Amino acid sequence: MSDNELGTFLRTCREAVTPAEVGLPTGPRRRTPGLRRSEVATLAGVSVEYLARLEQGRDRHPSPQVMGALADALRLPVEERFHMRRLEKKTSGDPCCPTASVPSRAVRSTVRALIDHLEPAPAVLFNRLSDVLAYTSGYERIVRPIGLLDDERPNLIRFLFTDERARAAYPEWESVADEQVASFRAESMLPDPHAEGFADELTVIAGAPFADRMAAVPRLPRHSGVERMTHPEVGAVRLSYETLTLPDADGQRLVVQLPADEASSAALDRLNGRKPGGLRAVTG
Repeated sequence: MSDNELGTFLRTCREAVTPAEVGLPTGPRRRTPGLRRSEVATLAGVSVEYLARLEQGRDRHPSPQVMGALADALRLPVEERFHMRRLEKKTSGDPCCPTASVPSRAVRSTVRALIDHLEPAPAVLFNRLSDVLAYTSGYERIVRPIGLLDDERPNLIRFLFTDERARAAYPEWESVADEQVASFRAESMLPDPHAEGFADELTVIAGAPFADRMAAVPRLPRHSGVERMTHPEVGAVRLSYETLTLPDADGQRLVVQLPADEASSAALDRLNGRKPGGLRAVTG
């Protein structure tokens, strides 16, 4: 993992904002994508030299006031402001960010009961390393035939990057891999030897497809969307998903899936042995 993720994040955000978005003229000779460093410095009320030190990782202790001014200058939404603050805490070694505990594999009884009540919808509980902790039978019927549950301790990221069946199961594998790595990095922002060990393992086993994503600019994962699968028994399926983060320190998240169209609804009903209409399509 990079030791200058905050600086890389600031530079990437600067390059993503156009002059027009902040009321500046575009000009005919702009060689820099997005805003120049001097323009952001002026908007934020800091010196160009100080902004350069932040982006280059030579200054790791910006004040909250400077962070807020930079967020305003870069037009960051609330979610990305939280992300920037977490990066700053990690970079500066803030004492309020303790070393992470061992990723929990325990499932609270209330959470297990909730998962049971979600049947027959596909639903799965992950910890911060993407270990599969609990799931509905609806989820099992989707992923067991593709091999995700073959390991004694199944893990979604390990499956995606080390099992050749994953690329056949996910037609948009590149996008799915991007999202899962983004989620892993977002969940493991604290100094976390467990996450680092897991990342080192996959860097060796999976090579560049995983390592390049870990070295890229960190970004926030999507918490909802549509995922395409090719199932060996029912063919193409489109699943709308919602990710719900549990309110505790274990870093567990519950992902619930529903058919995204009528054809997928019928496919899931066939897998579950139910009459048509058991799981209604969710569109829009």
